[in-house]
Parts: sequence; C-alpha cells; structure tokens
Amino acid sequence: MTETILANAMLVLPDEVVAGHLVLRDGRIAAIGQGRSVPSGAIDCGGDLLSPGLIELHTDNLERHMEPRPGVDWPHAAAIIAHDAELASVGITTVFDALRVGSVVTDNNAGYDEYARAVADEILELRAQGALRISHFLHLRAEICSQTLTQELEKFGPADRIGIVSLMDHTPGERQFRDVSKLRDYVIGKKGLSEDQFQAHVVEQQALRARVGDAHEAAAVAHARRYGAVLASHDDTTAPEVAVSAGHGCHFAEFPTTVEAAQACRDHAIGVMMGAPNLIRGGSHSGNVSAVALARAELLDILSSDYVPASLLSGALMLGDLWGDMARGLATVTAAPAAAVGLKDRGHIAEGARADLIRIHRVGTAGALRGTWVQGQRL
Repeated sequence: MTETILANAMLVLPDEVVAGHLVLRDGRIAAIGQGRSVPSGAIDCGGDLLSPGLIELHTDNLERHMEPRPGVDWPHAAAIIAHDAELASVGITTVFDALRVGSVVTDNNAGYDEYARAVADEILELRAQGALRISHFLHLRAEICSQTLTQELEKFGPADRIGIVSLMDHTPGERQFRDVSKLRDYVIGKKGLSEDQFQAHVVEQQALRARVGDAHEAAAVAHARRYGAVLASHDDTTAPEVAVSAGHGCHFAEFPTTVEAAQACRDHAIGVMMGAPNLIRGGSHSGNVSAVALARAELLDILSSDYVPASLLSGALMLGDLWGDMARGLATVTAAPAAAVGLKDRGHIAEGARADLIRIHRVGTAGALRGTWVQGQRL
C-alpha cells in the first residue's frame, strides 16, 4: 500500500475552492480534509491550487511530433513518447490522441495519406509496455471529404480504446473554410501551391464531397456506435448544421464557428468546445467566432489545447479569472471533458476518484506547474 498526503493546498472541488489536504492511496483519493494543517510526512503545497489532472479531448500535438517539419517523417515511437512527455509536463493526465481517418490518394495537393491504423497500433503497444506516463485513448477524426474513410474505419474495433469519433468536413466553402480566402492562405502558405494548383484542389475536393459525403457521414456515425465511442461534430457554422449533428447523437461540438451555431448547440444540449489558443489570443486564426465572446455569452463548456498543449492550463485559469469562479474555469478542462466522454473515475476531486492531480502556483494571471500525479504517482 502506497500513501501520499498533499497538504496546505487550495483544493479545486467541483463547485468551490477550499483550503485542505488529500490522502492518496493505491492510485485513488482516499480522504479529503479541510484546513491548512500539514501532517507529519505530508507534502506542503504552500497554498498552491490542487486541481484534477487536465483532460485533453482534441490535440494536433502528436502530428506535430511525427512531422516536425513539412515532409519530415520522424520515427513514430520516439514521437509518441515525446508527445506523451510534453503533455505530462503541462498538466495533462488524460489525452485522446487525434488521428485522421480518410485519405485522398488522387489529389497530391490534399496531402492526405493513410496513417491512422499503424500509429494507433504503436500507441497501444507503447501503452501496453508501460512506456507512456499519462492515460491515452484514441480520437478518430473522420474526414468526410476523402476517398478511403469507410475502409479505414473498418480497420478499427471496440478493443482499440476509441473514445471519440468526430465528423470532420474540410470541403472548401464549408464550415471552417466557408471563406475560401482563408483556406487559400492556409493551403498555399503550408504547401507552397500555385494559384492554379489551389484552384484545382478546390474543384476536386468539392466534387469529392458531392459524390461521397453523405455516405461517409453515415458510415462514421455507424462505426462510432460499433466502437462504443462518443460522437462529436466539428466546425458547425449554422443552426441547421447543429440540428443534423444533434440528430446523429453528437455529445459535444468542436469549435463551432459562429455564435448562431454555439447557441444552437446549447438549445440541443450539445456541449461547446473551443480552443484555448483562440481564447488566449483573443480570436480565431481562421476568422471565426472568438472563444472570449462565447465565454462572456455563457456558451462555452470545454476547452481544448488544439495545437498548443500549454494553453490548456493557461486558458482554464483565464476563464476562472474572467468568470470570477476558479472552480468553474478549471472544470472546463477537467470535469466537463470527463463528462462529455463518459469518464466517471476522473476529472474531479472526490473520495474514490482516480488520483490524477496537478499542483498550480499562480504567478500573476499565469500558472506555474509544480507537480503532476497520475494514479497517485508523481511524474
């Protein structure tokens, strides 16, 4: 039996922040006490915040490690281990690793080659070997505008720890890229296409969506049910699009692009996820609705680090300050994402809960991480 006591901390409980201590035993929270006393043998947290570990539902960070520069394919095992270590270093104790399924094999400008099944096998094998520090699940990003989505989805099954399937539609002129000029800036800047190459890419992608889009969307919904995974929408823009997502049974919406879509999500009891980089920067890099605007309108439930892992903690603290309620701010990266994907054993401080915890020292409006525990073990 292993036991750790974390004392003289400000405990981030589900609805309040109170001074107290925790007893961690055999990977669980065994007891909770209030007050600032420091029992013999306890770790004195010096009044720092003690929060549940952060839960990340959507991150592009693994892809960044696998391709650190355009065209550079880094060894995957090393990339996965580095990704895992980076997340642990910023307080993320549970991650849903996002892998794109659905490739485009006839349009070289799309840049969509198949990789998900092979990388999923590597993640699961490293996890089985005990090589990863934090808890990993899979998040399959089902690219509707692709040629191989159904075939790739068929390669996965209920044993693959798939927690989320998101419906991704990056068709030019739709959703995130309803403004095609934003897509032009992104694609030409990232891939160095000529204007003629970009226009050819737009025409091919739009034609592909017209041919296979509806069938692919139905297949993604069906396979999510087969895996036992939660379904998420992505980049909903209009109320009718949200109604379709609700009809599919989506639990949460990743990055709705307008206030109209976010309000429709609220009306359909769909959780609204926004990117912490959007929140911190004060706006979307794609020209869509700002996360700050949705937070002020009471239309933001969950934060994702998206492409900056360290932004998750910073964004949650920023929301806590904005709302004047630190428990609520940190819930957007702990309790709310846990509830969205049905993880009942983590995301909150309670007796019997999994002892995934982080210690945060406030430095002005920022937060310095002073400790991370996963199942009661300090990393």
